[in-house]
Amino acid sequence: MSGATPAVVERFLDAVWAERGLSQNSIASYRYDLIRLHAHLESLGKTLAGTRRDDLLHFLATEVQLGRSPRSLSRRLSVFRQFFRWLRREGDIAEDPTALIDNPKLGRALPKALSEEQVNRLLEAPDVTTAVGLRDRTMLELMYATGLRVSELVGLALSQVSLNQGIVRVLGKGGKERLVPLGEEAHDWMQRYLNDARPELMSGGQCAHMFVTARRAGMTRQAFWYAVRRHAAAAGIRRDISPHMLRHSFATHLLNHGADLRVVQMLLGHSDLSTTQIYTHIAREGLKQLHLRHHPRG
Repeated sequence: MSGATPAVVERFLDAVWAERGLSQNSIASYRYDLIRLHAHLESLGKTLAGTRRDDLLHFLATEVQLGRSPRSLSRRLSVFRQFFRWLRREGDIAEDPTALIDNPKLGRALPKALSEEQVNRLLEAPDVTTAVGLRDRTMLELMYATGLRVSELVGLALSQVSLNQGIVRVLGKGGKERLVPLGEEAHDWMQRYLNDARPELMSGGQCAHMFVTARRAGMTRQAFWYAVRRHAAAAGIRRDISPHMLRHSFATHLLNHGADLRVVQMLLGHSDLSTTQIYTHIAREGLKQLHLRHHPRG
């Protein structure tokens, strides 16, 4: 790559330095990005002023092949946008070639999951000799067994659960319906809750929600969040915890035990497999830690 900086780039750098007071490090970074683009275009017999949208897409594709991260590409594209908008304001080009280019999708943060031992401690924390404790235990068991979203759990209606078939009919995002198996453990807790805790909480009242409070109303997200935090503290789980962690744990533990990714996608109600794939990173990290702890040469 040629180290010479095109005159038009130096003019742009002088302009942004004067307008925005950028640091020397930022100016150097801008210069590097624009020189890279200039060198790429030069190899194709093109110029910066003659750049078209397809030329930029070709450059970005080349950068992807070189292993550049989405965050790096997004920063680089931001520099190009500023440069070509400046060229247009200066009257050097008629159209901005970056106008119809979307920013690369940045990698999302990995969801946080509990260990299997932590999940067991959390599930055992509620006092199931009380109606409220039995309700909380059932909600925790159901969420871990099915991977329901918090909104799906608290919004669950009596009519959506078939204990005979061991199935929960979930109405997910966008009104999409999916069927999720209960599993034996959650099934048994649901049976106990419906037989013992729910009638006591309802005291003869009527409510379509599966999970109710002593006020004979459906559980809210906030009430369940508070219950989870309280039971986590009782279980000695010190880290910040949210109800959604049980959904993350459901997916991660399934993958750790060899579940097919597409099955997990279906159970979670993800429309895009890439959303589910993020859990494979957590699963791999868990397996690495397991190897380090237990393998003689870990």
